[in-house]
Amino acid sequence: MKKRILVAPLNWGLGHATRSIPIIKALILQNFEPVIASDGAALMLLKKEFPELCFFELPSYNITYTKNGKFLKFKLLLNSLNVANAIKAEREVTKRIVDKQGISGIISDNRLGVYSNKVPSVYVTHQLKVLSGNTTWISTKAHRKFIQNFDVCWVPDVEGPINLSGQLGHPKTYKIATKYIGPLSRFEKKTTTTLNTLLVVLSGPEPQRKLLENKLLAELKHYSGSIIFIKGIMEQEQTKQVSNNITIYNFMTSAQLEKTINESDLVICRSGYTTIMDLAKLNKKAFFIPTPGQFEQEYLAKRLTELKLAPSCKQDEFSIDQLKKTADFEGLQSLDFETDFKTLFSLF
Repeated sequence: MKKRILVAPLNWGLGHATRSIPIIKALILQNFEPVIASDGAALMLLKKEFPELCFFELPSYNITYTKNGKFLKFKLLLNSLNVANAIKAEREVTKRIVDKQGISGIISDNRLGVYSNKVPSVYVTHQLKVLSGNTTWISTKAHRKFIQNFDVCWVPDVEGPINLSGQLGHPKTYKIATKYIGPLSRFEKKTTTTLNTLLVVLSGPEPQRKLLENKLLAELKHYSGSIIFIKGIMEQEQTKQVSNNITIYNFMTSAQLEKTINESDLVICRSGYTTIMDLAKLNKKAFFIPTPGQFEQEYLAKRLTELKLAPSCKQDEFSIDQLKKTADFEGLQSLDFETDFKTLFSLF
């Protein structure tokens, strides 16, 4: 019988779920049987991608953002008790899944309570250093304490100085067992004709996702090129609206999105790490608008701008004129690294 591996991505935006897709596909190719556990939009997305697999719902962390980014850290601190309760609850659900489903191993992408002392447990994260302003040392220490519950930590990046995550995935000191597995992307670069001048891909928790949607739709009314606008809202059915030069979708499947990004000249999006991995894989030009108050995205956007790879700006500062900056930037580049899934999965 095939060994069953529990794959559990965090439901915080869609990035953790989408970067789990290449891991799930690799498990299937290596003759394992993935079992998926998550909640909310992440769970819905993976059900659409892998309808033939077995799914379980985990307790939600119920992470929401503030309208004013300055208060985000304070709100997250207020919600920490709810998150702690969710972690405790998912520990109990994980125990039941492991026992009743004959699980042989666990791959948790930032779900802090999805591990087991009975089977090898892997934690996937690019945040070995968790940026939170003047409390970075506390948030980093707390995160590392949770990671120590796992057998190994997989970092979706390369180890050397030329990398995608910068100080997030490459702290000066780190004592936990860690493997750099290379950037993860569900996409492949295709040679194709450019059909879209601009592609907008939104993601992330509310209300910031909606605030950026409204901001961009208002600004892009005056844009002359052809635009594909993906709201990043996972629903049962895909919807499509056409308004002048803007075609609006609620979401796209991986195959559709891969095709659309390949056919687009420029991408506007958040500077989430999974998005950066995807755009690097496809060698795309991008303009980043980090989520207000999210230190990680602000750091990544600033870093890529300083490296002259992609321009960025604050959400309230965006205008069409900002897009002119992209002419002076190289665009994101893929890293020459082939993930050795066979060796990684030998743990199980």
